[in-house]
Amino acid sequence: MLKQLNIKYPIVQGGMGNISAPALVASVSEAGGLGTIGCGTMEPKVVDRLILETKARTDKPFALNIPLSVNTHSKELVDLAIKHDIKVVSLSAGNPKPFIPILKENGITVMAVVASVGHATKAEAAGADILVAEGYEAAGINSPAELTTFTLVPQICKHVSIPVVAAGGIADGFGLAAAWMLGASGVQMGTRFIATEEAPYHAIYKEKVLQATELSTIVLGRSHGQVRRVLKGIYSEKLLQVESRLDEQAYRTHTSEHQHRLGAVEGDETNGFMNSGQIAGLIDDLPTVKGLLDSMMNTARQQLEKKVRN
Repeated sequence: MLKQLNIKYPIVQGGMGNISAPALVASVSEAGGLGTIGCGTMEPKVVDRLILETKARTDKPFALNIPLSVNTHSKELVDLAIKHDIKVVSLSAGNPKPFIPILKENGITVMAVVASVGHATKAEAAGADILVAEGYEAAGINSPAELTTFTLVPQICKHVSIPVVAAGGIADGFGLAAAWMLGASGVQMGTRFIATEEAPYHAIYKEKVLQATELSTIVLGRSHGQVRRVLKGIYSEKLLQVESRLDEQAYRTHTSEHQHRLGAVEGDETNGFMNSGQIAGLIDDLPTVKGLLDSMMNTARQQLEKKVRN
């Protein structure tokens, strides 16, 4: 996988939707991981600007995450990836099959985010190079199947022959070592990168992650067939109480990327929400991205060596 992605460490940054930031993306890539620009619901012209900003900060590879059923401009975003010679494209939240051939024809490595064995085998058959197996511990929108990372990853690894990246519930070297033991080739993280020096998010957001316990997240959207994991807060807890009484359009409006940005970027807990995975309860420091990745690799290797000695 490292050779496929041309990275030093098997650590991928999740896309993070409309709060995706070149400063963080570039920092992850510069530190040896794979930074990712998340397209969210953004217009192609906005994504184009983010790509250019990221390229101005790093000459290392980074990925573009396209959430197919969320962004109505998926074809244009694929064209952008080709135009800017993006080396890796991550496809999520939809059927990747129509887009994989054109990406691969242009020399782009394709990662497909999956949440079941069935999705994984179909993505492999369609030509995906790498799979991201994401459990519902993860932040943001997840599969309504609600399979956990620890059960999902080994089952997918058992049924596919391409590399698998574990996502959801990972924040340190112990999690990386566990992912390796489950058969994964690497990990993808989102919440852990919120609490880093380079992440350009509001101080209130970072502090809530640092102060979180294992019980600090809730799931919105079950009454609408969606699983969205967020931090507990004024807005999110109020929405949880009333969401079943909202029609589909009203619910989507109340959980739009606008509300996401209000919470994450502006720190407005009254009118917006903050995505977070359950692993927030384990995060209690604010390292640099490089310090985080170096520490993760050292810890993971030490844990594997310890197991071998024992």
